[in-house]
Amino acid sequence: MEKVRKILVHLSKDNAAPQCARFVQSITGHFVGSVEDQATVSCSLENNRFILCDRMCDGGVPLKRASFCPIKYLSHSEADSLPPDTLNRGVDVGVAVLLQSANQRLLLTRRASSLRIFPNVWVPPGGHVELDEKLLDAGLRELKEETGLKLSPDEISSQLLGLWESVYPPMLSRGLPKRHHIVTYILLKSSQSHLQLQACLHPDPAEVSACVWVDAGLVKVVVSAVDGEKDSVQIPTDLPQTISVTEVSPHGELIETSLPVSVLCNRAPDHGEDIERVSTGTKFALELWLKTLEPHAEMS
Repeated sequence: MEKVRKILVHLSKDNAAPQCARFVQSITGHFVGSVEDQATVSCSLENNRFILCDRMCDGGVPLKRASFCPIKYLSHSEADSLPPDTLNRGVDVGVAVLLQSANQRLLLTRRASSLRIFPNVWVPPGGHVELDEKLLDAGLRELKEETGLKLSPDEISSQLLGLWESVYPPMLSRGLPKRHHIVTYILLKSSQSHLQLQACLHPDPAEVSACVWVDAGLVKVVVSAVDGEKDSVQIPTDLPQTISVTEVSPHGELIETSLPVSVLCNRAPDHGEDIERVSTGTKFALELWLKTLEPHAEMS
């Protein structure tokens, strides 16, 4: 048996044995066909394989791709033109942590400009799942490595929110796919306020160039800027036009500054260089987070 070198996505449908997903295979499309962009699946991490299947034991979790997902539109000739080392990569597994403070703020980080994939884009802390690691442990490790926040499993409650099919570059108009991931979004609820957590932040400047705490009001505006659509985004007049962010210098020093809210409402561009924005997958996760707050709103 070949030694497992990294955790890859495996797919099971109609009770078939799980098979390793191919790099050029749409994971979402495997479950819902070529038209729909969202499925409900169950997932498990077993023997260093991330298995997605259509058998629901616990209600399942949402799996979604962008309407413009490159894998969805990749032609056979384009797929055949990919380098062998890309074609043979498989579909990687990532984990991203939505850290919610006791006063219902979420931590987002801006990826460093030197990163090869999605530089200057706002995302939750996260990264790859390592061999023999549980999803929650991977999320907590990445949170610590990127932000300096060290949380143990017994100080937080966790919940798997959903799965996102992430491809880079995010549109075929910006080049053929180089990376293909399933990102697992985990909600971590802390008993500390965002100010208490902020006091413990020590971001790694090689990974993170800024941090921001966002509340539900701002998140609703951010997710209204749907990538792939052209309508203008209206920022409510009762919402501040700027938000306080913590910039991270190349030496790791923290500098308080402000950012126009409009930057967080930027959409993914069709062509050319990417811009500072909230990633499409993050917007999906933020929508799922807003839904977790709805029961509390009804009770209050």
